Amino acid sequence: MDTQTFIDQYYVERKDTDSLKWDLLEERFGDADLLPMWVADMEFKVPDGVFEALTERVQHGAFGYSFVPDSYYDTYSNWMEKHFSYKVEKEWCRPATGVVSALYWFMNCFTEAKDAVIITPPVYYPFFNVIKDLDRTLVTVDMTDNDGHFELDFDQFEQAIAANNVQLFILCSPHNPAGRVWTEEELEKMLSICDQYDVLVIADEIHQDFVFGNHKHMPAPIVAGGKYTDRIILVNAASKSFNLPGLVHANIVIENPKLRQTFDNYANQHIMSEKNLLGHIATEAAYRTGEEWLNGLRNVIQSNYDFVKTELTAHIPEIKVCDLEGTYLPLVDLKGFLDPADVKEFIQEKCKLAVDYGEWFGEAYKGYIRLNLATHPKFVEVAVGRITAAYKEL
Repeated sequence: MDTQTFIDQYYVERKDTDSLKWDLLEERFGDADLLPMWVADMEFKVPDGVFEALTERVQHGAFGYSFVPDSYYDTYSNWMEKHFSYKVEKEWCRPATGVVSALYWFMNCFTEAKDAVIITPPVYYPFFNVIKDLDRTLVTVDMTDNDGHFELDFDQFEQAIAANNVQLFILCSPHNPAGRVWTEEELEKMLSICDQYDVLVIADEIHQDFVFGNHKHMPAPIVAGGKYTDRIILVNAASKSFNLPGLVHANIVIENPKLRQTFDNYANQHIMSEKNLLGHIATEAAYRTGEEWLNGLRNVIQSNYDFVKTELTAHIPEIKVCDLEGTYLPLVDLKGFLDPADVKEFIQEKCKLAVDYGEWFGEAYKGYIRLNLATHPKFVEVAVGRITAAYKEL
C-alpha cells in the first residue's frame, strides 16, 4: 500500500479521545498547546481485519471468562516463522498484559533484591524504572554515537558484567531509541558473554516489525542456530506494530522448560489474572490480516524519516539526525548548536513541541530528542518547520 493511500484510509484524529499522547500534555509537559511528537503511539486506525474481528465480538455482547485459542498460537507462530524464521511452539508461550508488565514479573521471578541488572543506554526508560523500583542494582554500559550510528563496546560490556556479578541483561532488539537493528554477529557477541558469565537474557523485541533498508531483525533465540536459547526469554507484542497498546496484550516465549516452570510457579502465586479477551482477538487478527496495512505504515515512517533527515540537515548544518535502521523513533542530536541545558526551552517554548528528551534514556544523552514518526506527515512537516524557524532566530 502506497503512503498516500494509507494516510487517506487510516489517519484518525486522536485529540479529545482520552489519548495519553494528545490529551495529557498539560500534565506531562505543563503546556496543553504543544504538538505531540512523543511516546510510541500513532494517529492511524487499526487494520480492517482487526476492526472487523473486534466489532464481531463486541456485537456478540458477552465478555465472560475466556481462554487463548489454538488458532491464536498458530497465527502468531506463522507470523514469526514467515518474517523472522522462528517457529514458535504453543507450549513455549505465555500471555502478558504488556512488555513492561512482563519485565516486572521477570525481575521478581528470576532475581533478588540488590542483584545486578545490566542495560545499554540510551534505552527505553522503563528499563531503568523496573530495576530501580524493585531495588535491583543498576549497571549500565553506554553505547557510543559514531556520527549518528550507535555501537556497543563489547569489551566494556563484558567488564561490567564480570565486575558487578550481573545476573540479568535486558536486551532491546531492535534498539529503542538508538534505532539499531543488531546484526547476528553483534547479538552473538552479547549472548556469548552472557553465556560465559551465566547471565539470564530478557529480549524485548516489541519493535521487531519496524526494520528498514537492507537490515533484518533476528530473534535472540535463533542466534547462532539457537546456541543460547536456554538462557533467553523473549517478549514481544503486536501493540507497537498495529497500534494496539490500549488492549494490553503481549507474548512471552520461554523455550527452556526449567525457566518456564520457574516462571509458571511465580505466575501461579503472583499473576492470577484472567486473559484479555479483546487483546488476543485483536492480536490474532492483526497477525492474520494486517501485513498490507503494516507495509503501508512502514512506507509512511520511511518517508517521514527521509523528510526529517533531508530538511533538518539542509537548514541546520550543526544538527545530526541519527540512523534509523529500526523502530519509528529516531534520535536527533541538537548539541551542535544548543547547550544541552537549553534543549527543553528551545523545543517547548520556541518550537512548541512535546518530545521525549535524551536524558530520559540515559544521563549521557542530554542534548538529544526522540521523535515519533508513526504519524501523519503534516505533523512531521510542522515540527520540522518549527525547529528550523526557531534555529534561525537563535
